[in-house]
Amino acid sequence: MLRPLALALLKWRDQHARDLPWRNNRDPYRIWVSEIMLQQTRVETVRPYYERFLERFPSVESLAVASEADLLASWAGLGYYRRARFLQRAAREIAGDFPDTYEGIRALPGIGDYTAGAIASIAFGLPHAALDGNLIRVIARLDADDRDTAKPAAKRAFQDRAQALVEAAGSGRYGNLNEALMDLGATVCTPKSPKCLICPIARFCNARKQGVQHALPVKSKTARTVRVELIVAIVQRGESLLMRQRLADSEVMPGFWELPQAERIDDLERLGIHCGQPLGDFKHAITYRAITGHTYRAELSGARPAGHRWITATRRHQLPLTTITKKAMRAAGVQ
Repeated sequence: MLRPLALALLKWRDQHARDLPWRNNRDPYRIWVSEIMLQQTRVETVRPYYERFLERFPSVESLAVASEADLLASWAGLGYYRRARFLQRAAREIAGDFPDTYEGIRALPGIGDYTAGAIASIAFGLPHAALDGNLIRVIARLDADDRDTAKPAAKRAFQDRAQALVEAAGSGRYGNLNEALMDLGATVCTPKSPKCLICPIARFCNARKQGVQHALPVKSKTARTVRVELIVAIVQRGESLLMRQRLADSEVMPGFWELPQAERIDDLERLGIHCGQPLGDFKHAITYRAITGHTYRAELSGARPAGHRWITATRRHQLPLTTITKKAMRAAGVQ
């Protein structure tokens, strides 16, 4: 059954493949950059960043020697900035010779099973599945499998099933089969409204036969959203703003610059930062936290707090700024 299924997917892919810039060649560096950017980020968001990033860093060597500030500034807006640091660490390990085995690719910093499978199959034509949420959803529906996809045992079973399907594509088409599954999950076998009437593999789908496609896949509930109020201070001296750099060991956006901020005004007061006129609000979401930000015009009562610096407008455009800082500046009408 797997061979006819694979052939149906490949035929559909040859006619309906998405036109994506990272599919124009089989350069492992370009494919690698795209796959890292696509982790937890939508294709529509990645496309312009991908093209600009490659203009700035056209090769492994140029990425390896880039400054951290330049790297983070080029990544700014994509989020999950640890990905950019892993990219550079891996570039420095590669030293011009991109590994051409699954094991070698998997050993690079920041690369997991899915990314290694995607690069190995697409760039090097190796028989490895690229199992992500899209592919899990497709397989769960194909097999009418109602196991909890968050459980390790279920993930291993889905991985084995995906691997068998990719191998059924035959030599030379392993990467194409992975691309077909990616596109199918993104455009046809979608989470909430699967387009079963135009699905190229509908006749193989057990969930459709049983009428349970909308109920699959099954996944344990994630953490409940936590709502956070954040106070952000705009302290100006001429064209300069008072800012601080996040510590290198910060869990979120290490090394990025931000405005003074806290969840309580009292915490800013203790730094000698006194909030006055409200300037505007903004929204921000990160993982399970839903943040409502409130910006205030503020003043210092004494010397600038430890770790803070005056940053000119020209310098701000050169530094990597946190997304919250950018939103706060826009809400306050500050450039």
